[in-house]
Amino acid sequence: MESAKVTPRRYGGKSAEQRRAERRAQLVEAALEIWQEQGWAAVTMRGVCAKAGLTDRYFYESFTDRDALLGTIWDQMRDETLGMLLDAITGVADQDALSQLRAAVDAVVHHIADEPARAQIIFGDHDGSAVLEQRRRDTVQMATDLMIGMATQFLRDDADLKALRINVLLGIGGFVELMLAWRSGLLEATTDEIVGHLSDVGAALADRFLRPGPPPER
Repeated sequence: MESAKVTPRRYGGKSAEQRRAERRAQLVEAALEIWQEQGWAAVTMRGVCAKAGLTDRYFYESFTDRDALLGTIWDQMRDETLGMLLDAITGVADQDALSQLRAAVDAVVHHIADEPARAQIIFGDHDGSAVLEQRRRDTVQMATDLMIGMATQFLRDDADLKALRINVLLGIGGFVELMLAWRSGLLEATTDEIVGHLSDVGAALADRFLRPGPPPER
């Protein structure tokens, strides 16, 4: 005899899975607001639950601990930032490599200037959080891979790929530190000055790796 199928109960027209997803989104949004207003260290399980209007039971329904929540927010902001880079580069895809680099730098630097609270997620001080420090290191490597991949079509036939990776890694790591110093008030410069200087540095480093001209026709 076949057992009767049990239909999942629905509350307010929503399934249990939908309600869990909504509670998770509430927790993430609450944590993001706290982080933007007070910094990552202020993100606590109790504080997030209070702001979201949920109990700790629902926190642990979605996250094993605070680090898991912090990592989730970081990943969300990282994907947003890398997407911003890709969009900026795609907008000038018919131009040369240095024009694409300047477009990417311009997009990110203006984002940091225009939305400092949101930008601090990626370009803030994460000292004291092992999970965020590891995320930062991983993100630098991801951005390095992305930029090298975008540059591939412009490379000279004899380009030293190991030297290229070293230079790109230095450039991106230095960019993150520069943004931290700029955001912290340790460096006084306008947005356009920052973009211009970074573009000049990129051009100087690129001479030995890139052939001149726009991307090849496909």
